[in-house]
Amino acid sequence: MDALLELLQKEGRLSTAQMAERLGKSDAEVEAMMSELSGKGAILGFHAVIDPEQLDQSSVSALIEVKLTPERDGGFDRLAKRIAKFDQVSSCYLMSGGYDLAVIVEGDDLREVARFVSEKLSTLSGVLSTATHFQLKVYKQSGFLASESHEDERLPVTP
Repeated sequence: MDALLELLQKEGRLSTAQMAERLGKSDAEVEAMMSELSGKGAILGFHAVIDPEQLDQSSVSALIEVKLTPERDGGFDRLAKRIAKFDQVSSCYLMSGGYDLAVIVEGDDLREVARFVSEKLSTLSGVLSTATHFQLKVYKQSGFLASESHEDERLPVTP
């Protein structure tokens, strides 16, 4: 199963037959493994990894550190799930360290993300504080390097 999951993460567009060939299994075995993984919720979905530098898009992404007040008998779960349901939130993680949640938010521009934080996120009961960090450039995303750098095009050093 681990080999199949790794293959799906790196090359999710392969056909069942191609995956079976790479894994040394039959098509039916791979289909059964995928059905089992999907059935138990291990595979949540599929998506393309996009390099925003190659597109003419002006959207922005931000990581928001959120400090919460834990709820009695529930900890952070209820509030974290509520935050995760907002359309602007693409990812939400419980963290160790100086803050409780890392929330990844996407918007059309800086103002839209700022409005989300000030009008929706920070007004929730249980949210103590937020700190917003805007993404400036992507170097690697979901295991894929973005925008090949031109390190080989450096000027030669001469004495």
